[in-house]
Amino acid sequence: MNSAQWIEKSDRYIMKTYGRYPIVPVRGEGCQLWDADGKRYLDFLAGVAVNNLGHCHPKVVKAIQDQAATMIHCSNYYQIPQQIELAELLCSLSFADQAFFCNSGAEANEAAIKLARKYSRDTSDRPERYGIITAADSFHGRTMATVSATGQEKVQRFFDPLLHGFSHVPFNDIAAMAAAVTEDTCAVMLEPIQGEGGVNIPARDYLAGVRDLCDRHGLLLILDEVQVGMGRTGRMFAYEHFGITPDIMTLAKALAGGAPIGTMLAKAEIAKAFVPGTHGSTFGGNPLVCAAALATIRVILEDGILSRTEEIGEYLLGELEGLQRKFPRLIREVRGIGLMIGMGLTIPGGDIVKAGHQKGLLLNVTHDTVLRFVPPLTVSKAEVDEMITILGSILAEVEA
Repeated sequence: MNSAQWIEKSDRYIMKTYGRYPIVPVRGEGCQLWDADGKRYLDFLAGVAVNNLGHCHPKVVKAIQDQAATMIHCSNYYQIPQQIELAELLCSLSFADQAFFCNSGAEANEAAIKLARKYSRDTSDRPERYGIITAADSFHGRTMATVSATGQEKVQRFFDPLLHGFSHVPFNDIAAMAAAVTEDTCAVMLEPIQGEGGVNIPARDYLAGVRDLCDRHGLLLILDEVQVGMGRTGRMFAYEHFGITPDIMTLAKALAGGAPIGTMLAKAEIAKAFVPGTHGSTFGGNPLVCAAALATIRVILEDGILSRTEEIGEYLLGELEGLQRKFPRLIREVRGIGLMIGMGLTIPGGDIVKAGHQKGLLLNVTHDTVLRFVPPLTVSKAEVDEMITILGSILAEVEA
């Protein structure tokens, strides 16, 4: 079928939870996608920071194929070797001692919220000590708990009453966070770099200040690295840029190279609050997705992806800053770390994204006026140059 036929069928059978563009991708390789009509696209969205190794990385594909031929699913009533191996690898790379596996970033954050509250109840003499401070413009997921944690009214609209116990303060404002701490607070939950909120990067000392605040008040620090983890910033985990460690961290998106997985990592003292029956996931940590995640991490470690991300990220940032100098009336700011870069516009960016589609470029706008660049970490300089040429031509048309 061609794209028009697929879209007609989608409109008939799929719920309208997404504002979908009229593009029907059917094949991907590296930084490129092809639609049902054979049109090629340069992909600088990468499944919203999911395809960190590009589309269909051969080592991830082989791991999935081999595992699918052996065992796809196994109940968590039993010990799963691939899951155990993945937990060991993630803990060896991070601050953490133990892992819980699920299927998405929202589920990982849901698990983190539950663990923080359970740990607080186990260790505090105040049963009311369940409050969690999060940031304005944050995004933590679409479940009721993670919608409540999210600091964006547009995400929460229509779903009240929200889950009780969350307060929101401005991001990158340590004084506001300190003022929000009460005797009922048990944790702080932050994205080290806000993604959906507009690629907001904190001051160098902000997270250190939050860590100190948590230590002084006996609060847990939860870092949501669903979007920024797994090499996106040039480090395996974004917290490594800021000289601190959290108590709990969540990962998903890029962890398995495109296969659906989430994980919550925690220090052993905190993790012990979860006992049999307190939480679970039918599909979480199944052999198939864990095999994909193991292959993904090994490619990142063995193929020099982290240093490459830093190098290409600096190049892309420089090229985007060149566009800013060329179009100062349209581009307010360019900011980013590694290959997570935001271009703040003086105008809404939706039409620029649509113009990109016409010219074979997949981009994303977040927070209405911020173009977000999260290409595969394997993107080449030639592909960056091609993207810059296309975007430059679009900006020239807009300015004209």
